[in-house]
Amino acid sequence: VQLVESGGGLVQTGGSLSLSCAASGLTFGDYAFGWFRQAPGKEREFIGQIDWSAESTYSLDSVKGRFTIARDDVKHAVYLEMNGLKPEDTAVYRCAAGSQHIYSNYDVDYWGQGTQVTVSS
Repeated sequence: VQLVESGGGLVQTGGSLSLSCAASGLTFGDYAFGWFRQAPGKEREFIGQIDWSAESTYSLDSVKGRFTIARDDVKHAVYLEMNGLKPEDTAVYRCAAGSQHIYSNYDVDYWGQGTQVTVSS
């Protein structure tokens, strides 16, 4: 199984980025997918997940209304659309897959390597 993130980079405060996660080696429609992030010196944060019915839920209050998770079952891809970015959003963002709903690290079966997002002030 491979989860490969892309789309990270450097953006100014208030800007937008769209992250992608390409999944292979699994039956895509059978999995929920989540996004996590980890800033230097901080614990990993669970952003949210999208299930096999394309219903998304968000765990991190600081991103609600700014971040959107979507999936494309034809392209076997998951997306994290980020708007209104702030310096505190700077982190490595990782995609994850789980055979059940994802509520935390413990529900993850597979991890991507991550992509760096840096928001300049």
